[in-house]
Amino acid sequence: MHGPSRREFLRSCGASALALAAFEMVPGAFVVRRAEAAYPAPDRLETLGSVALEKARSLGASYADIRINRYRTQNVLLRSTPDWTTGTINNVPSVVDSESFGFGVRVIHGGAWGFAASAVVDKDTIARMTAEAVAIARAHARLRREPVRLAKVSAAKDTYSTPVVKDPFNVGVADKLALLQETSDEVRKVTGVFSVAGFMEQRLEERFFMSTDGSVIRQRIVQVAPEYTATARDLKTRKAKTRTYRPDAVCGGYEFIEKGGLVENARRVGEEAVNHLKAPSVSPGTKDLVLLPTHLALTIHESIGHSTELDRAMGYEANFAGTSFLTPDKLGKFRVGSDIVNVFGDRVLPQALSTCGYDDDGVKTKRFPILKSGLFVGYQTIREQAHFIGQDESTACCYADSYASVPFQRMPNVWLAAGEKAASLDDLVSGVDDGILIEGRGSYSIDHQRYNFQFGGDAFREIKGGKVGAMIADVAYQSRTPDFWQACDLLGDQTTWQNVGLNRDGKGEPGQINAMSHGCPASRFRGITVIRTE
Repeated sequence: MHGPSRREFLRSCGASALALAAFEMVPGAFVVRRAEAAYPAPDRLETLGSVALEKARSLGASYADIRINRYRTQNVLLRSTPDWTTGTINNVPSVVDSESFGFGVRVIHGGAWGFAASAVVDKDTIARMTAEAVAIARAHARLRREPVRLAKVSAAKDTYSTPVVKDPFNVGVADKLALLQETSDEVRKVTGVFSVAGFMEQRLEERFFMSTDGSVIRQRIVQVAPEYTATARDLKTRKAKTRTYRPDAVCGGYEFIEKGGLVENARRVGEEAVNHLKAPSVSPGTKDLVLLPTHLALTIHESIGHSTELDRAMGYEANFAGTSFLTPDKLGKFRVGSDIVNVFGDRVLPQALSTCGYDDDGVKTKRFPILKSGLFVGYQTIREQAHFIGQDESTACCYADSYASVPFQRMPNVWLAAGEKAASLDDLVSGVDDGILIEGRGSYSIDHQRYNFQFGGDAFREIKGGKVGAMIADVAYQSRTPDFWQACDLLGDQTTWQNVGLNRDGKGEPGQINAMSHGCPASRFRGITVIRTE
């Protein structure tokens, strides 16, 4: 059976004639992945979930849970690039719309985990896969060193939904392409801009969780993430520089894309891309840094977020990001930052990407301290980890990116609290004699202990005599995690605080993707080593 044609798909999404014409420029077949079945009604979900729990109990499992989940991801892209021979602008759209539906069953038998999953969701398959999960647990039990111990959890019968004004999946692809096209056209009005690449990601997770602890939980999570990048290129020198605009990726609806200022900021982004290309390279040395939230978010993610994942600190996880220098013997004793640095783990902050009602252990989400007045005081944990550090409850950081993935510890929203005293961006800058203002994400490198690092950015401006000057280029800074955070001497107040979403964090083997936000104020750091990257 053949899938829908590109024209048929776009028409089904409410595409205009303009979008249809644009889409015809994309060669080859257009593929749409469909879910195996519609998402069941609530009473049907409980009936199906009960099959797994009853089967697990009958086979001697001491614990079982089932997740019956549906996922949908839509990526809409538009790349506007001139033809090398004619100079004609080619607007090349791309749309990927994928959907999956299925269940995963976890059991504990003989003190060991077993897991099985299927895309076929009916009573017989659920019973069969639950039996398979028990068989896997029995095999694991022969090899385990100590039994799995789960922290206590209160039974919950609850629902949670991301507050949404405008469902992004009810907005036609044509409208999304039109917004990206309008943005691109506006950026390219700036002389010197070579190309523009626009992107929107929308993700839906419909989660059902049921466990032998008595929990029955339904959640609907919606995320949106728009961005675009302008590239300026010098064809003679073959050099290129970019500038990216990223409105905050959030848990929320299409209304956040509409009010994200894509078109309104287009000229500025184009001009800054051109200025970045023309800017002189930085003079390396020891300098003070004023870091905006759009930049500092990634530094928080890599140096604090990953280093305080308990499985990394215990040496049980090293994929993608290594282990951690913050080993359990340092908990409550080691100073990571200065006295003004207070960092929290959080899965309840409105609109943040990791925010939900319950984690995939069925634990009610919460906020918890990670750094208190610079001191390391807390890890990210799940139910089976809490006892490693003498805690009775987990911090609700369990997540799987698919029904077919094993839930494990994932990073929550990790954010830096604003300063308690009134301090604007101008106040931070005015105290700097020789420094750099850095905005946006760039290249980075960090060792497998989350200790030594190097970060670049997306835009750099020189600070001289307490004033922000012209753009400079080819900037990166180097430090060690505790040296860097102890060098933080002033934080902006809440007026400078911004919640910055990261929607593509990898971990595990096989790899899984997670999303989280890292809010922070504009922040100042003294005496940081700055290098020239070109």
